[in-house]
Amino acid sequence: MTTFEEQRRLLDPEEAARYAHWFSCLAEPTRVRLLHAVATSPGGITVGELTELLGIGQSTCSHHVQWLAKVGFVVVQKRGTASVVTVNEACCVGLPHAADAVMGMLAARPCCPEAPPDVAVRALREADWPTVLRIYGEGIATGDATFETEVPARDYLEQRWLPEHRWVAEVDGEVAGWAAATAVSVRECYAGVGETSVYVGDGFRGRGVGKALLRQQVCAADDAGLWTLQTSIFPENKASLALHRQSGFRTVGVRERIAQHHGRWRDTVFLERRADDHRSTGSTSNM
Repeated sequence: MTTFEEQRRLLDPEEAARYAHWFSCLAEPTRVRLLHAVATSPGGITVGELTELLGIGQSTCSHHVQWLAKVGFVVVQKRGTASVVTVNEACCVGLPHAADAVMGMLAARPCCPEAPPDVAVRALREADWPTVLRIYGEGIATGDATFETEVPARDYLEQRWLPEHRWVAEVDGEVAGWAAATAVSVRECYAGVGETSVYVGDGFRGRGVGKALLRQQVCAADDAGLWTLQTSIFPENKASLALHRQSGFRTVGVRERIAQHHGRWRDTVFLERRADDHRSTGSTSNM
């Protein structure tokens, strides 16, 4: 694998100028409020309605609309005698993309931290299953590892886990944790997307076992041509969140009240890691 310095790439001047133009347009609070009003108005909103909604003069409103239209955040069309303003859907993708690009979220980053020398990772073997299932149960017992309340059957896991992406970590010859990847869909277009799981057994946490497992999982996924790894983690599981972020995963969003766990609604943080050759800092919008 290439090093971080070999992969690293700064924003080129043209990209930087384009993004600076977008951000400077939004440096005026009234303009931000106006864009929000347009974006939250299905079917569009007239300049007159915007003037009344924001409590500003019509000439001021028209000036800000012209700025937003020039940059490409909104589209202005005539409907009869009224000027109707609608959001440019491309900016819903382009603006977050610009923020991610500037903050380095789309740039190549180090694969993963180096694993401790006393942790060895290898492929899961037949004899490992009892220990793997026990460690799964230990994770369930923490209350912050999974929505599962009982350890799934081995047959079920064997059907779901990708055969070439099942790993165990050993410390002094003892299985200390496991990692596995599951296909997210049977559709061919998602063939390169896997959902990851990493579990560390009681007595081995805080010793770099999870770090070693995730490094192996990421490297193997890259080598096998998987272009995205994703996972969902409870916000309370700060150790797992930190581990994944150190390994190049980025937070996509928080899925609020996504499912019930022991009778209460819980959130999950959705993270993903893109293979380096599928990252791009180019603009995805026509703004």
